[in-house]
Formats: sequence, C-alpha cells, structure tokens
Amino acid sequence: MTKLIIPFFCFLLLTLHINAQGTNTNKLDSLFDTFSRNDLTMGSITIAQQGKIIYKRAIGFATKMDGSDVPANTETEYRIGSISKMFTAVLIFQLIEEKKLDINDKLFKYFPSVPNAEIITIGNLLNHRSGMPNFTGDNYDELVYKPQSHEQLLTRLANRKPDFQPNAKADYNNNNYILLSYIIEKVSNKPYKDVLFKKILSRLRLTNTYYASRKAENEANSFKYIEGKWIQDKEAYLDNFIGAGAIISTPSDLAKFGDALFNYKILNKNSVIKMQSLVDGYGMGMFPFSFAGKNGFGHNGKLDGFEASLTHYPYEKLTIAYCSNGGIYQKADLLDAIVHICLNMPYKIPSFTPTSLTTTELESYNGTYLSSQEDIKIVCTHDGNRLLLETKGFKLPVENIGSNQFMNAKFGLFFTFNQNHNELTIKEVDQTHYLSRKE
Repeated sequence: MTKLIIPFFCFLLLTLHINAQGTNTNKLDSLFDTFSRNDLTMGSITIAQQGKIIYKRAIGFATKMDGSDVPANTETEYRIGSISKMFTAVLIFQLIEEKKLDINDKLFKYFPSVPNAEIITIGNLLNHRSGMPNFTGDNYDELVYKPQSHEQLLTRLANRKPDFQPNAKADYNNNNYILLSYIIEKVSNKPYKDVLFKKILSRLRLTNTYYASRKAENEANSFKYIEGKWIQDKEAYLDNFIGAGAIISTPSDLAKFGDALFNYKILNKNSVIKMQSLVDGYGMGMFPFSFAGKNGFGHNGKLDGFEASLTHYPYEKLTIAYCSNGGIYQKADLLDAIVHICLNMPYKIPSFTPTSLTTTELESYNGTYLSSQEDIKIVCTHDGNRLLLETKGFKLPVENIGSNQFMNAKFGLFFTFNQNHNELTIKEVDQTHYLSRKE
C-alpha cells in the first residue's frame, strides 16, 4: 500500500505546483507586444481559468475618426459572427428543457414550404445535417449587405434545390441557424433579440453583448490589410443573419458565457453533453478544437474583417475568448501560442525582425514549387541578399525572420520551408497553401 501511496502524493504535489505557478502573464504581454509592434493583428483577448478572469489585453485600434486612431480597450465591442450560433443553440436547448420543443420535431411544423421540411429535424439543423443550400452561397453582396426580410429569405429557401438528403452528411450552413432563430421567435412569440436578452444576456449580466440593432459608441470597425495599410472594410447588414451571426460582444462577456455554459449554469448537464456530441466532426452549436495538444470545444466567427474565437478546455478548466477587427497573422497560430503560454508549455515567441542570409544559404531555396491541389506555381530565386518568390510574372521579395521562415510584411504573407527545402507552406490571414519542390 505504501508503494502506491507515495507515487500518488508525488503526483498530487507536482500537480499542485504546476497549478500554483499560474499563467505567465508577462510572457502573454511579450507575445501581444510583439504582435502590436509589428502590426500583425488588432483585437482583444480574455482568458479565464476555473471561472476567474486571469488575463485581459487589447491591442491596435477600434476605429479611425477624422484621420485619428481610436485605440482598442478591453471593453471594445466586436462583431462575433458565427459564435452567435452557440447562443442560438443554447436558446434552442433551453426551449427543449422547458418542453416547448423536441429535438426530433420536424421543420414542417414551423416552415412547411422549405424543401424536405417533413424530414428535416431540429437536430439536423443544430448539427448542420439538413441538406439545405447556404444562403450566402450565391448573390453574396445582395444577401449580406442589403436588408432582407424573413419572408424574402424563406422564399429563397423554398425556391432552391437541396444540396443533399437530410442526415446524409454534415455541411456547415448559415441557413440552419437562421431557421432555428425563426423557430425561437415562433415558439416564444417574441423577437429573437428579446429572447436572447431575457434568457442569456440579462441572466448572466453580459452588459456588453447585444443583438446588432444599434451602433454602440464602443463598437469597433473592421479593417483589411492592403499593401501595408489598414483599410476599413464594408459592414454586413447583421439582421439578415439573425441568430447565425448578428451578435456583438467583448471577449470578457464571451468568457463569462463560455464559463456559464460549460459549468451548467444556463443549461443542464445532459443538454451540454448533447451539444458536445460529435457526428462527422460537428457538434450542436459547437465544434471540437485542439491547440497545443489540448482538446476543447467552442466556435469560431468570421464576418468582413472581424474574426473571433471562443474555446473552453474542460480538463484544464480554461476558457479563451479572442476578438479581432483586423489581422494578417493567422488566428489559429496565435491561439496555439496562447494555449502554450497559459499552460506553461515550452513556447518561443516568434521574431519578426529581418535577418540577412548568405548567398549560399539563399541558393539552397532556389527551385520551382507547385501545389497539387491548387493552381499555384512559385519560382524561388535570389537577387543579392534577398530571396525572391515569383508567381504569374510578379516577383515578391521576402525577408528572413527565422530558421526557414520568411515574410512579406506589405502583403501580409508568411512562408515556411521544410528542413530540406522540398516543401513550402504559404500562410495568409485565412488561407494556407502547401507546395512541393519540383524534381
């Protein structure tokens, strides 16, 4: 018995020591200082552990007024895009718990004109298995930037052919959550925004979260990085998206919402487990996430120049909420860095300071790189002490920022060669391309 007890207490003491160390907030500050100094992203983050906020930080600016920058702060409000779907899924499960809905209810009960409505269930809508076409798939500008009534959107749905039979597979689709929002309104006999306020926002005291029916003084504008400058982006008409993407919030409010959800404060445990149940990698209002080798649940959001992420790691009792209104560095890589630092895992903050390479070192990268999946061809050459990447007659100079790492700051592009320089990965803000050197 003694032989078993001693290792157990050693493990317990080690665990307590690791927890006592806490999050290295100085290293988080260094990370965000680096990104701010190099103009790689703008936004705000809140980190909570065991229900308590342990870190908040904002960088960049919220908007530009009369030619002057208005710095972002931790109360700046951002459009969170599809994280709105998590709120909508919670409202649906609340109605299920109240016996006002059943997960197996057919869509026909509420909107019989939609194709396959007699087969599509509430559950199919929640985990994107309805087969309906995505309303943003065609006439994008008209549907995103111009007001559309419920009736107009329903007519579009009724007149379009399904992409596949219900429950045959999963395919991410805004229409699923637009219809769930309309169902919430029908069952509750109230506008979506009123139900959202009563059943989640006021209950959790999320004072900086609201349905986008007003323009708040502290609301950020979104920006795109074009040839070395931040240019204000267009603004989607959010009411078209309703519960699929019309909520505005702050990272602090999102962290509170995530903590309440995963600690069964706004839904019972069975409902949360149901939301986390995965079919073909899709949950019901959430998705699985893995950063730094740690598994969590949450949702991403993207709309115009806004990007957002809310992720909860159950085992670590860690919630990370991030909102951005402009960036050129991939959000996933930034979140991976944050998780590493939060859990005191080894992580080296990247350097974006250009360094010089010898002619011999530059020559080792020369060659033609092709993508097997996309029509991309890159020819690497060098001119003096610069590496040049040529595509379609355009030569792009890149600077070395680390071992086999290069960047073009003006266009917000990052390049990584593998150790033998036989493969090239290109990253831009929301896309990653993989190429191989032609023999």
